Amino acid sequence: MMSSNNNIKGKDIADDNDNERVREPRQSTAPVSRYESQKRRDWNTFSQYLKNLRPPVSPLGHCTPNHVLEFLGYLDQFGKTKVHHNGCVFYGQPDPPAPCTCSVKQAWGSLDALIGRLRAAYEENGGTPETNPFASGSIRVYLREVRDSQAKARGVPYKKKKKRRNNNQGRGATTSTNT
Repeated sequence: MMSSNNNIKGKDIADDNDNERVREPRQSTAPVSRYESQKRRDWNTFSQYLKNLRPPVSPLGHCTPNHVLEFLGYLDQFGKTKVHHNGCVFYGQPDPPAPCTCSVKQAWGSLDALIGRLRAAYEENGGTPETNPFASGSIRVYLREVRDSQAKARGVPYKKKKKRRNNNQGRGATTSTNT
């Protein structure tokens, strides 16, 4: 009886080893990170946008910063951030008390992150840093203008966050001198 149990256990172990060999190729490919999947999705969306233009444009060959700006404008129709116009009674109010007819747009932070991902994807897909339309000065100016206009429309000034230093000794010393 003991030998039959050993055989069963031995068979199970052998089956497990066979299963591991079958699974091995799948385990060798690492799962794609959220950033990488977003980057791939964004690149595919941008490439499809350029293909739908008349005449179609190649993302690597003939794409210009103007195409990128048009794409960002196209994306505004899918935005969720209410941006009040100068004439709106709620212009400059962070929490308006009632709804208004002002348009919704893509939030600056979303556009900034999108441009970063597309800039990296362009070079990963064979583009050179010198010809990267996402790294253009006009794109940086556009993003700055969007950031500033959205901050004014919401009445919330944009302040660049300072990088915090992770210095435990300095923090401990300041708290002991303050007490």
